[in-house]
Amino acid sequence: MERPTVRSYSIRGSRITVAQRQAKTALQIVHGIEFKQEVIDLKAIFPRANKVIMEIGFGMGEATAIIAKNHPENAYIAVDVHPPGIGKLLSRIDEDKLANVKVIEDDVHVVLEHMITDHALDGIHLYFPDPWPKKKHNKRRIVNEGFLKLIHPKLKKGGFIHIATDWVPYAVSIQEVFSNSDLFTGGVIPKPEWRPVTRFEDQGIDKDHAVNDMYYVAQ
Repeated sequence: MERPTVRSYSIRGSRITVAQRQAKTALQIVHGIEFKQEVIDLKAIFPRANKVIMEIGFGMGEATAIIAKNHPENAYIAVDVHPPGIGKLLSRIDEDKLANVKVIEDDVHVVLEHMITDHALDGIHLYFPDPWPKKKHNKRRIVNEGFLKLIHPKLKKGGFIHIATDWVPYAVSIQEVFSNSDLFTGGVIPKPEWRPVTRFEDQGIDKDHAVNDMYYVAQ
């Protein structure tokens, strides 16, 4: 079976430090899940988890590690393609002795299609995805009609997707995509206390970027 060619990212600034490379090589075996075109058994991987939540595009893993540490009762599948961030998150997992996080290095579209069974996820976190601000690049934004159709069957009924962005035009676009779909209900919410403010978000706030949190529930 050929792998899909859908891609929602561009690997930019992918220079990786020696420490990050070493962590990625040594720790991915322990804390990672290798991409395979077969469904993974989340209950076997996380037998005691109350909820299983997918973290899409975790950057340098700062928020993912903090959330996982603060919520040991939940399990987190962290998916990204950015080598430095993967190495950094793996280091955080090891340093904090987090048993409730696993990392998959691949595009989330192929991960969801091949590795996640239907109704397996309680929630999805999508924090500060690339806004692709240039109009000619808007089509590369991850949140579109096809993405909603992809994630909906993977969520349990009543499962959620929580999105945060500091790019207002993207927030407007996201709300339009969801409003045109009958798969989800929801909208803009106040920032939840449990979502940590990362250094990246702080930089946006310093530039007077308005951060929007959006929460949608699968119907």
